[in-house]
Amino acid sequence: MSGPFRFASLGSGSRGNSTLVEWGTGTLLIDCGFSVKQANERLLRLGKRAEDLTAILVTHEHTDHIKGVAAMARRYDLPVYMTPGTYHSRNMGELPDLRLIEAYQPFELDQLQVTPVAVPHDAREPSQFVFEYAGRRLGVLTDLGSITAHVEAHYQNLDAMLLEANHDPAMLASGDYPTSLKQRVGGLWGHLSNQQAAGFLQRLDCARLQHLVIAHISQQNNSLELAQAALAPVTAEVKQVTFACQNQGFDWLSVC
Repeated sequence: MSGPFRFASLGSGSRGNSTLVEWGTGTLLIDCGFSVKQANERLLRLGKRAEDLTAILVTHEHTDHIKGVAAMARRYDLPVYMTPGTYHSRNMGELPDLRLIEAYQPFELDQLQVTPVAVPHDAREPSQFVFEYAGRRLGVLTDLGSITAHVEAHYQNLDAMLLEANHDPAMLASGDYPTSLKQRVGGLWGHLSNQQAAGFLQRLDCARLQHLVIAHISQQNNSLELAQAALAPVTAEVKQVTFACQNQGFDWLSVC
């Protein structure tokens, strides 16, 4: 009989991102955009300690995702998985156990199947991920500016998904960001808007989807109300929709 398969968040937003995935034989930390002290405090809130972690998996090199990765790895002697582009884009010092993801090739981590997915984002070699354990599939998809056919193909038939709805285009356009940053966030290599996330969901086969978590919601260029309004028409059939936040992330969700 297979063990539990669940996921949770230490926090989600422009000031730090980190997601936990737990399965029968391990616990994976996806990104660590927090200091070691902050990460440990947030792990304890979810009933975990850094000593419980099997490995760290990195999506890309932006500070809100990688801030505490090297320090956590060194302090707790953890393997770190990332693409060569992500590794070479930052001087992280010596890592105790670096495992490079070459050419987005799938790999197995203690019975957890991990499929890296190339995404359009303004990083050197960014990756998002689909996880499979005991026939159940979880997709994590944030930090991309557009949905490609490649992405769409990989995120079909999921049992659970964490999906970015970063900004509202009108709020972004009228906000305080400089023009160059507005163009970056709203561009093809930036972040998904509420409407892009909704359109993506409309094209997916969501028949199996037990959990949908909307994440990486901008505190400057979005609001919970706007994200909910944009997504409500396409999420009515999803069993549970959760909205992640910067400070608390979200609590454990089990994938059955």
